[in-house]
Amino acid sequence: MSPILVRPVREQLEHDRIIRLLQVRLKRRHDVAVNIDPEHTVPVKIGTVQLFPDLVLTADDRGKKLEGTVEVETAESVNHLEAMSQWAHLGRARAPFHLYVPASSVEIARRLATENHVHVTELWSYHTIGDQTRFTLVHRAPTPEPARKKAEPKAPAAKGTAKPKPSSTGRTAAAKTAKKAVKPAAKPIAKKTTARGKGK
Repeated sequence: MSPILVRPVREQLEHDRIIRLLQVRLKRRHDVAVNIDPEHTVPVKIGTVQLFPDLVLTADDRGKKLEGTVEVETAESVNHLEAMSQWAHLGRARAPFHLYVPASSVEIARRLATENHVHVTELWSYHTIGDQTRFTLVHRAPTPEPARKKAEPKAPAAKGTAKPKPSSTGRTAAAKTAKKAVKPAAKPIAKKTTARGKGK
């Protein structure tokens, strides 16, 4: 939670409960750490700013690469000041930024994100019915496609250059047929002549 925001006790309890639910939900794919008041133990540095997102998602391997940050808001905290102090910085990080807001605050969150140029990777809404809390994906930013390499145009052949001779293996069937058709004529067999002896 941002230090500039003080939530009513009831909202703070709801906020912390949602964080715990998400911790269980997201640990299937990530190593999940939480920053719940008064314990802020896992910071995220973005440029020169150090923040303590509600949930910090890292890889399960030894590298502990940052894979995402999550902010959970209540009706009280979906406001312009929170968008500027928290969302704007988290939206500039390389890791995806996921924002969870009450279902009744979705449109306000959209407007604040647009006005403050916040890049939200995923926007989720949540609402509680009885003892069950449901999460609904409201918006997912399109994944940028990798730049495709443009095919280099073939250089035009220079005028006057001789065409390469086809190799022996490159003869076409037509050429082979033509060769068979034009066979040299058989040479006539010469008749043997016998010389007659002259009379003595």
